Amino acid sequence: MTLPVDFEAKARGAKDASGGGYPVQLSAADLMRNFVFAALDADESLIEETTGQGGHRARKLKIPAVPGSGTHVLGAIGGTLQWIATEEC
Repeated sequence: MTLPVDFEAKARGAKDASGGGYPVQLSAADLMRNFVFAALDADESLIEETTGQGGHRARKLKIPAVPGSGTHVLGAIGGTLQWIATEEC
């Protein structure tokens, strides 16, 4: 995933700090673009905390492990996300 605003790139390309701009000033609009883009909208039981880019806390969607053999589809049975053998569909 590539966020809309790369603050590290902006800081590397910054002009003299006394002239304002990055890295002295951060744009609230840039921050919100990244926050909204990165927000994971899912049931909390399907979200797992992990370590992301730069060692920061991150979240990812948990998907059950794919069974070892046969052809399966990802579906829900009784509200639980799981792989279903195509023979059972």
